[in-house]
Amino acid sequence: MNQDERRFDFHGLGAALKRARKEKGWTQAYVAELVDRDSRTIMNIENKGQYPSFDLFVKLITMFDVSVDQFIHADGGARSSSCRKHIDVLLNSMNEKILFFPRLL
Repeated sequence: MNQDERRFDFHGLGAALKRARKEKGWTQAYVAELVDRDSRTIMNIENKGQYPSFDLFVKLITMFDVSVDQFIHADGGARSSSCRKHIDVLLNSMNEKILFFPRLL
């Protein structure tokens, strides 16, 4: 069985979590308390790209409402992710008549 050898780079995600934390005005110590971890763990995730456990990863991205799409999809990056979100919003705003019969407009 072939294993995917790509490694997820947590540096970008750590920076996004740090920005989101600062926007809330929270300290690393406060976040650490909320997720029952040491503040050094939060510091290492934010600044050094340390890999968190899956449980902690889910807690942090949920807590700060951080989308991981831009970090996971290496082919498009943040620009592609925001473009995709914009297209999804436009598509979701269209009714079936517009989507299936665009020449009737």
